[in-house]
Amino acid sequence: MNENLFASFITPTMMGIPIVVLIVIFPTLLFPSPSRLIANRLISMQQWMTNLILKQMMIIHSPKGRTWSLMLISLIMFIGTTNLLGLLPHSFTPTTQLSMNLGMAIPLWAGAVILGFRHKTKASLAHFLPQGTPIPLIPMLVIIETISLFIQPMALAVRLTANITAGHLLMHLIGSATLALMSISPTTALITFIVLILLTILEFAVALIQAYVFTLLVSLYLHDNT
Repeated sequence: MNENLFASFITPTMMGIPIVVLIVIFPTLLFPSPSRLIANRLISMQQWMTNLILKQMMIIHSPKGRTWSLMLISLIMFIGTTNLLGLLPHSFTPTTQLSMNLGMAIPLWAGAVILGFRHKTKASLAHFLPQGTPIPLIPMLVIIETISLFIQPMALAVRLTANITAGHLLMHLIGSATLALMSISPTTALITFIVLILLTILEFAVALIQAYVFTLLVSLYLHDNT
């Protein structure tokens, strides 16, 4: 009970050296490239899921936007596996770090925006000033639209960080309460344990949903600029 509530969010180190790079690279081992002509069931299921998600996200894009398909599918696989691995006991979840999420969101958002200004300059500039705007409101609307544009990557990163962090904190609190109640009221401890199991199942769903939402929003930003 005396454990720091935020101890699980501290970047792990080994001999004083941060090992977050190894943790970030580890999910790539879960998606081996097939070395046989006929793949096994696990690889076949992974390929089927990858093709299904890719088809759903790329259906709205132009040929120029579909060049990002490999990057987007790699992004959703990386975030999803990282979130799921973070649910294991005594593990570290890199997506609870706002700095890492900003490091993913800002380059992808900036790439999509730069692509829009390069190939659709007039349409991109038109977003700053809706058609039919009264002349006195033009300066204010330009400022508001500019702020809303630059806040998009921050919203992406904060949404992912907040959802993953909140779930981990809630599981930690309910787990600590269950251990404390075992010696006081076994019946109440059993109820809280059932709640913990249900919450864990929910967190598995949230881990995958947040990966999909993050990638889908990046895909929509790309669609608006291609």
